[in-house]
Amino acid sequence: MSRQRFAPFAALERWYVRLFDGVPVRWRRPAKGLFWAAIGLLLVGLLGVWQWSALAIAAVLLIVFVPRYSRVKIGGRDVGRFIFPALILALAIAYPFYYGNQAAGLPQLPIFGPFPQLSTMVGMAVFAIMALGLNFVVGYAGLLDLGYVAFYAMGAYMAGWFASSQFAKQNLRIGAIGVAPGLTGFHFSIWLVLPMAGIATALIGIVIGLPTLRLRGDYLAIVTLGFGEILPQIFTHGDSLFNTGFNLTNGSGGISGIDPPGFGNWIGHHLHLPANYLTLGANSDRAFFWTALVLVMITVFVSARLRSSRLGRAWIAIREDEIAAAAMGIPLMRTKTWAYATGAFFGGVAGAYYAVYNTAAFPDQFQFTISVFILVMVILGGMGNIWGVIFGACFLEYLNLEGLNNIGAWLNNHFGPGGSDFALWHKTLDVPLYEFGIFGIILVVVMLFRPEGLIPSHRQAQELHEGVHDEPLYDVEHDAAIADPA
Repeated sequence: MSRQRFAPFAALERWYVRLFDGVPVRWRRPAKGLFWAAIGLLLVGLLGVWQWSALAIAAVLLIVFVPRYSRVKIGGRDVGRFIFPALILALAIAYPFYYGNQAAGLPQLPIFGPFPQLSTMVGMAVFAIMALGLNFVVGYAGLLDLGYVAFYAMGAYMAGWFASSQFAKQNLRIGAIGVAPGLTGFHFSIWLVLPMAGIATALIGIVIGLPTLRLRGDYLAIVTLGFGEILPQIFTHGDSLFNTGFNLTNGSGGISGIDPPGFGNWIGHHLHLPANYLTLGANSDRAFFWTALVLVMITVFVSARLRSSRLGRAWIAIREDEIAAAAMGIPLMRTKTWAYATGAFFGGVAGAYYAVYNTAAFPDQFQFTISVFILVMVILGGMGNIWGVIFGACFLEYLNLEGLNNIGAWLNNHFGPGGSDFALWHKTLDVPLYEFGIFGIILVVVMLFRPEGLIPSHRQAQELHEGVHDEPLYDVEHDAAIADPA
């Protein structure tokens, strides 16, 4: 079955195939590469990005290597599919150097304004981890989960419990960094807290999943929504748990003063790693961003390996046809629970890391809208496709943190009271006030014109475009042929 291609690019491909028919075979690939490079330069010029930088050059390289005919083989193995992710990763790793260097001359993006700040990039990476975690449940196993925020909250409070002075009557330190002398409480190393948060959240996912995963469809969504509302309420009113006076969560005040990450003086000196992220000053966001990038890479690796594993194929079989999967001997409850626990693990890790970055965890951060927001990321990017989910998460989180503000400023400066002679309105338009309406419009448009998502998996795209229909019975076909011999 042929791959679905975006119509303008398919037409463009047919045109340049005819264009290069007369080119010798040995020069066709370089010629096509130069052609795509010229297209890239044209786009850069049309967007008004005239300042040359490493990012512009990298964008051209991406355009050269993205087409499917660009294959590189090393030792007989096709490694061309790794070129695009490697270039994206190189851009991401180098981003803090260019963002913090005024001499690099990063251009202003049309409408969107400046490039994202490093704090925004950290948020984008964290939500990419959570979206990939939800992709195990929704994209691979086909289970609708509306309570994913519960795992995010559990991970954040795990960081608060084991890396702060929340339990002041206790005094236990295991590899903690940046803890003042005489400060009581549980102070574990952040590198221990992250897997602890993931494991604890996975156990919560199993506890939630066992009684709920027997349900299907809308019933499962409603029950997961209920669990997603229960945990945040426990964290909000956990300052006197069950009226016992035990302060578990500090109530609506949340838990603050979470310990910073770091590698300590000895490791930092010998391996040239930061001893304490908070002592880096202006460079602390760089360290947080690179660490978040490592966590994203780990999540991507696990997602890719599990997708191709026996367990991943069982998830996909359940998503396609649960009855047929059970008939083939797949244990439904155990397989679904694995999906729920795996997604919960990465949600907990992301929640713990974001709480460490913000040095606090507050219950009002874990509203139901966060669950919907992460679900929209998965649907927008493309359910089941790792790169699509990452794109959807980064794009929507950027809009949430910076993009809508920048778009609003551009609109007001060009069409509002920002000094333009052609003013369509005379009161400043606050675009972020309408963020959920804007996200809803984006989702509706994508569902209407590209229901498989912006960057879908091949299987999902084929299903939605080709459809599934029953073959007519032989007798029906025979009778129809007799009735209408023409």
